[in-house]
This record gives sequence, C-alpha cells and structure tokens, in this order.
Amino acid sequence: MKNLPKKYDQLDTYIREINKYNLLTKEEEYELAKRLEEDKDPEAAAKLINSNLRFVVKIAYQYKNYGFRLTDLIQEGNYGLIMAVKKFDKDKGFRLITYAVWWIKAYIKNYIINNWSLIKVGTTQAQKRLFFKLKEEMRKNDIMLLSTKNVKQLAENFNVKNKEIVNMNKRLSAKDFQLDAKISYDGENSHMDMLSDDNIIDIEEKTIIKEQAKLVSEKIKEAYEYLTDIEKIIYDERLIAEEPKTLQELGERLGLSRERIRQIEVKIKKKIKKYLENECDYDIEV
Repeated sequence: MKNLPKKYDQLDTYIREINKYNLLTKEEEYELAKRLEEDKDPEAAAKLINSNLRFVVKIAYQYKNYGFRLTDLIQEGNYGLIMAVKKFDKDKGFRLITYAVWWIKAYIKNYIINNWSLIKVGTTQAQKRLFFKLKEEMRKNDIMLLSTKNVKQLAENFNVKNKEIVNMNKRLSAKDFQLDAKISYDGENSHMDMLSDDNIIDIEEKTIIKEQAKLVSEKIKEAYEYLTDIEKIIYDERLIAEEPKTLQELGERLGLSRERIRQIEVKIKKKIKKYLENECDYDIEV
C-alpha cells in the first residue's frame, strides 16, 4: 500500500479514534445531561461531547471549499459542540445534536470569517451574510467563474453593488482536499466511509428551525428591554397585538401625529432587527 499524505493520515487517525465512542440513546443522553446539570460531572460532559464528535466532522465537511484545513474547521466545530453541551436544556425534548448544529456551524463560520487570508472579510453582519450566501448560491447553480451576467444577477438578488459581488468572489477561489477522496490503495474507501452511520441521529430541518425560533424569541425579549417607554407601547399595541391599534388611535393616545407613530414603528423594527442579527448571526425578518 502506498503511503498517504500526512494530512490524510492525521484525519484518518482522528476519525478512527472518534468512532470508538458509541452513540448515546436518548435515555442515556438525558441521564448524562442531568448529571452535568446537577453535579457538574466532568465525566458526563466528556461522554456527551465524545459521542457527538463524528457529527462535527460531517458538518465541517460542508465548509471544505473555503481554503482552510479540514482539521482546523473540525477543531472549531468541536468548540461549538462544547458550548452546546454547556447550554443544552435536557427538558426541552430534543436531542443534543439537534441543538448543537447551530453552535457548531456558528463557530466554524466565525473561524472562516476571522481568518480569511485574502484581505480579511469585514466584520459587519451584512458582509458575513453575503460571504456565505454567495458561496451557497454559486454551489447550488454550479457556477465556477462569474460572468458579467452572473455578477449583475447576484447583485440584484442580494441587493448589493456589483463591485461587492466581485470583491467577495475573490475570497471564494481556494480549495481544500475532499473528505470523500479515496484513501485506500484499491480506491474503494474514503474518509466519509469511515464515519459510521449506524443508528445515526436524524437531524430534522423542522426541529432545527423550531430551536432557532426559540432562540430568536428569547433575543426579542432581550431587545424589548432596550426600547423606550413609547416604543414599548407601540410595539405591544401595534406590532405584536392580535388586533393592532391604528396609527390614528395611537397618535391620539400618545399626543403624536400619525406620521410620527409610523416613523417610530420603523425605528423599532430596525432596532430589533439589528439586535437579533448581532446576537443570532443570521438573517432575521422583522
């Protein structure tokens, strides 16, 4: 058998090691989470983390074409998994990995953004969203090189200038080795084959969306505290009320014009949207 490149050998060894940890049943996971919550048991935390490491590798693989070593992305994803274990609420009824997916992806994305080598991507939320949206759009439409037509269409889709698309595209040209590359002499086995799928936990999109919605709901409550007294009244009685007050009704109550109420309403939406995007790190519609 011919020798494998060192980076393949390291990943091969790592995957073999994490596959030694058995997947947990829902009951086992609950009991470990209970021990961690009540007794701060480090052994329970270790078991929760180790049993889910293989999922971090699979998630990290989704970001393999950003020009970073897959081992580095896996390491960042592991940090996200650790954070998820710390914040996991066993009594909400879903599995740890369903909750952890959001944290794992967030840590990997932040690592990519903060370490991009070619004129680092700005730190604004808008630039971060464009970075990942453009990558995903090019992947879905099998776009390898951007034409003038592509640039114009993408700029319209994302509501940005053509120049922003061109500049961001420069950051998307690097390649990483593939997890599904053949690693055996006979060409039959790949790194993906080594990630056991036996009894793998089914991560349903609806469940993930539900968990994200809970997070957004919590953050909206936090954002609410930053509103002024008048803004809270308008938010409560117009934006979220089952039977919203009219601009005229609120104007008469607060001694303000209809136009001023409308302006405050727009301001409230922007304020909450900005808070949510800063806290949640993904697009929010308010």
